[in-house]
Amino acid sequence: MSGLAEILPILLALVLGAAVAMYVVLDGFDLGIGILFPIYRKEAERDQVMNSVAPFWDGNETWLVLGGVSLWAGFPKAFAVLLPAMYIPLLVMLLALIFRGVAFEFRWVAKPHHRKWDIAFAAGSIMAAFAQGLILGGVLQEIKVEGYRFAGGPLDWLSAFSVMCGLAMVVGYALLGATWLMMKSEGEVERKARRLGVPLLFGLLGFIALVSVWTPLQIERIAARWFSVPNIFFLAQVPLATALLAWLCWYAIRRGSLILPFVSAVGIFLLALVGLVVSNVPYLVPPSLTVWQAAADPSSQVFYLVGVSILLPVILAYTAMVFWLFRGRVKPGEGYH
Repeated sequence: MSGLAEILPILLALVLGAAVAMYVVLDGFDLGIGILFPIYRKEAERDQVMNSVAPFWDGNETWLVLGGVSLWAGFPKAFAVLLPAMYIPLLVMLLALIFRGVAFEFRWVAKPHHRKWDIAFAAGSIMAAFAQGLILGGVLQEIKVEGYRFAGGPLDWLSAFSVMCGLAMVVGYALLGATWLMMKSEGEVERKARRLGVPLLFGLLGFIALVSVWTPLQIERIAARWFSVPNIFFLAQVPLATALLAWLCWYAIRRGSLILPFVSAVGIFLLALVGLVVSNVPYLVPPSLTVWQAAADPSSQVFYLVGVSILLPVILAYTAMVFWLFRGRVKPGEGYH
């Protein structure tokens, strides 16, 4: 049983990591089009922007639910620390997601008196992305834990670093949204997204560089992880691969490619997640709780993994089917409402 107790938390951590990665990518472009929404002034353009994600947006948030349930069921001690530590940004995120979800549906039935729903959709998208960055920054800058309990204050998450992470998330999601519109729309909507693509790409790269410098300067264990020998020779491949994908994204945007800008932008995001994992593994709540310390009882882990092994293929199959069925580009005047 001791061997099983060592392996099960790793499997659960992989499920949690996969759910987070899928949510960041799939709901990232969804939130991204909401962040970009205000730049589209014409009614027809706004309709086209929203129709580009109409078949996907609600299903994308399945991964947020899966991630939350995986944390709660698989790592209850970490859940008990993270929730009170991040109450405020979590509430802001959830309320923002509710506002944008309601606005998405009500905007169509409220026409022509739908301006307030346009504002709610854009504001909800921006606030949800910013709150997610605050949560990320609050976790990365380390949480005060005593005896498996959160021992800090209600505003410990708020700092210059977490605000910077919030802004980085907004810019990064905007890039995903822009590259999505390059791939899924035509006409002026695509042209505006393409004009914004390069500035957003360089903005995201600037924030990635800032985080990459800030975290090792602020946290000694992260500096030791990245810059000790022989780690530095292996881990140097992460920034090199990021630079390569950034060049590919820039080149694809400038050349008018449809799919490659989105794929390369997703790759940049995934490599950024890899970098954050490398910096903090094996901690789930840095620097206090490892995945083994935070894990549930082995019987609970087995129960949850059995359920996930059944549901995860269903979710993946449904996601793949929807993206395949609605694989075409949305032309001006077309839609699903």
